[in-house]
Amino acid sequence: PHPFQDSDSDTEGGAAGGEAEMDFLRNFFSQTLSLGTQKERLLDELTLEGVARYMQSERCRRVICLVGAGISTCNIPDRLIPGPPPPAAGIPDFRSPSTGLYANLEKYHLPYPEAIFEIGYFKKHPEPFFALAKEFYPGQFKPTVCHYFMRLLKEKGQLLRCYTQNIDTLERVAGLEPEDLVEAHGTFHTSHCISPLCRREYSLSWMKEKIFSDVIPKCEKCQSVVKPDIIFFGENLPARFFSCMQSDFQKADLLIIMGTSLQVQPFASLIGKAPLSTPRLLINKEKTGQRDPFLGMMLGLGGSMDFDSKKAYRDVAWLGDCDQGCLALADLLGWKKELEDFVRKEGPQPHHFNFPEEVPTACQGGGQDHHRRGENPVTAVPPRKDTQLLGDS
Repeated sequence: PHPFQDSDSDTEGGAAGGEAEMDFLRNFFSQTLSLGTQKERLLDELTLEGVARYMQSERCRRVICLVGAGISTCNIPDRLIPGPPPPAAGIPDFRSPSTGLYANLEKYHLPYPEAIFEIGYFKKHPEPFFALAKEFYPGQFKPTVCHYFMRLLKEKGQLLRCYTQNIDTLERVAGLEPEDLVEAHGTFHTSHCISPLCRREYSLSWMKEKIFSDVIPKCEKCQSVVKPDIIFFGENLPARFFSCMQSDFQKADLLIIMGTSLQVQPFASLIGKAPLSTPRLLINKEKTGQRDPFLGMMLGLGGSMDFDSKKAYRDVAWLGDCDQGCLALADLLGWKKELEDFVRKEGPQPHHFNFPEEVPTACQGGGQDHHRRGENPVTAVPPRKDTQLLGDS
């Protein structure tokens, strides 16, 4: 069953369906038509300064961070603070035309770029994924200013939860504990045998030894392939994502959204889960999360962000590099020195990602013609739209 669905009985299913319809109607009238709701304005002005003053008030005790690849990728200036702290983590993003991950996968002879993270393709051709995994395996990169800003939120007792789309484990490296995190798209921290009859768990160190020995990880019990617990296209999101989502967002006093395009569902819908009065700060290179309110409700995508209209009352956009945005906010909060100290303690410069120049034949996929050798072709995953869930199969 779908993670949002129960499968107990037709009667219960009908009742659940009726309740879902009522929820839709309530949300439709409250969010789209602004009827029957109390939209209290909690920010004295819709600026970063206004957010900082709110964070220093008694009203703001529980902050949820929603973060994406933009807090880890390498498009950050080298010198953000005085002295020699490390720049960004150095991890490539996925979609930049020349430097992104998908643009540098030709050497793997994949049928389409996303195949390297598609579960059906992985089960037949795991070699390309593990060759690539060696290049961006956790432990080779350092947390960024953004990661340490979230650590400061935790130290100050304000972090309710960090929901991350990233699989690089840098939130953990920066000092967030597992209970602080919802790793929506999985993690390299643990791995499991892909056989549904086995599912034996393996550690980060075990997987690292296999990958850096250029050995396809095989289960010691059943000899099936062992896969890191990152979410591939065609897999459901972790159960923790849905359970925490149900309890966290009604408690949230502030959402801080950093380094994400808010394009992949269901993660993008999280911005609409908080109460209507909860302020939302976007720290990103461009504005995102804006969509037609009626269309958003019809598609079940939650509350659109509104930065510029006359009705705007809770959404603030700080545009620029995420690290700089966190430094600016920390400065306004009086936390800048603490943040700088966290970053400086990391010491050496981070490893910057380099795509391998050549890929051994054994690490190449079947390419567009692999079905001609008697295999069934894997259906290409179309570009993700707002209506598509990452966990759809």
